[in-house]
Amino acid sequence: MRYDSDVKIILFGASGMVGQGVLRECLLDDDVEQVLLIGRRATGQQHSKIREIVHQDIGDLRPVEAELSGFDACFFCLGVSSVGMTEADYRRVTYDMTIGVAGTLAKLNPSMTFIYVSGMGTNSSENGRSAWARVKGATENALLRMPFRAAYMFRPGFIQPMHGEQPKVTVTKLALRVVGPLIPLIIRFAPHYGTTTENMGRAMLFAATRGAPKKVLESADINALASL
Repeated sequence: MRYDSDVKIILFGASGMVGQGVLRECLLDDDVEQVLLIGRRATGQQHSKIREIVHQDIGDLRPVEAELSGFDACFFCLGVSSVGMTEADYRRVTYDMTIGVAGTLAKLNPSMTFIYVSGMGTNSSENGRSAWARVKGATENALLRMPFRAAYMFRPGFIQPMHGEQPKVTVTKLALRVVGPLIPLIIRFAPHYGTTTENMGRAMLFAATRGAPKKVLESADINALASL
């Protein structure tokens, strides 16, 4: 599929499993001109399209604002597991950090498309029993109210790493060992519950440059968009 040329993307979470897959698709796409990676540690990735900013306080981008203008899209693939965290702490590193980033980028790039990796089971009402689902729902709702050209919430279920991508979170690593061999079957026979790192990247690129039919995309929607 083809996109508008000279697309410039900011990517958060490039060292995580989803971020690795998304970055791969960005680098393979001839119409992506630049990918700016922002994280607390250098990724070690080397490519002519890549520029990297190492910044410790991700939620406060004011010190690096001068380097953040002129971008077409932001792919926010950064996240943590809620296991062992209080709701207040999880909200701080999920809602507060994400909205801090988005607020700065919306001010500098009002024509930007912002894509947020959320998760299957996120609660848009913000009133569910699960703390993580409430926090994710609040984050999605806040992003959808921000003055971007467009914002899309990606809610994948099981994710199959396609090209050697490795998760950073221990819980995810353990889950992949158990469920990993079954994910191809899930995607084939129950596409609402699973997708791949490759499809995540392709669908994000399509949504950022062509738009998507929904603001909130579940696994089946992601798979369908990736196939266009």
